Amino acid sequence: VQLQASGGGLVQAGGSLRLSCAASRRTFSNNGMGWFRQAPGKSREIVATIDWNGGRTTYTDSVKGRFTISRSQNTVYLQMDNLKPEDTAVYYCAAGRGSLGSTDIASYMYWGQGTLVTVSS
Repeated sequence: VQLQASGGGLVQAGGSLRLSCAASRRTFSNNGMGWFRQAPGKSREIVATIDWNGGRTTYTDSVKGRFTISRSQNTVYLQMDNLKPEDTAVYYCAAGRGSLGSTDIASYMYWGQGTLVTVSS
């Protein structure tokens, strides 16, 4: 396993969680990174991306203003505030082929195992 996601859990609507994605065996310091999620019965979607040095981030519209992606050393974080029931999903982190943090899910080649986030109403 090269990427390990953690920090998921059960939280009430309006609450917060912080997800972490730690790299092992190799460094991803030159790779763009992304957080993705997959809800039951739905396809995987991009949540947020970050470039290699943290200078450029992107967010899907539904999480703008509530989620913050960041990175430090060989770990990528997703701070999730004001969580909503529709945020319930398995969250995955991944490293991209390039350094810019692409919004093309097909460009991500290393995937973690996922961490479940459940938001109750």
